[in-house]
Amino acid sequence: MAAAMTFAVAPTATAQELRSPSGSIMGRIDNDGVVRDSSGNRKGRIESDGVVRNASGNRIGRIESDGVVRDGSGSRIGKVDSDGVVRNASGSRIGKVENDGVVRDSSGNRLGTARNIRREYAAAVFFFYF
Repeated sequence: MAAAMTFAVAPTATAQELRSPSGSIMGRIDNDGVVRDSSGNRKGRIESDGVVRNASGNRIGRIESDGVVRDGSGSRIGKVDSDGVVRNASGSRIGKVENDGVVRDSSGNRLGTARNIRREYAAAVFFFYF
């Protein structure tokens, strides 16, 4: 699963839900950055410093404060612009995380929603890591 990331999840008492285009829950991001699937299984974690880990705890990437997304070896794999546009390593637009949390692919198709989740977290879940 989602997000992306010095980043923090919205301060609430419960996990933030990731939803499919039909509105069903596809997963959650806990307040401590743990990414879970719809059954509650741990898929990974996005730490407060932007380090992304898989379910086994291995470092698989990093999301930097400027929105640059890197793989586990430090290579740039993408970027999340300040306006929510998500780009791949070559700079091509691959999607967008809108202000209201709607996540769209490069053609504008709705992939799901990630409300009250940082854009970088949502991009991590929908486009890069999970």
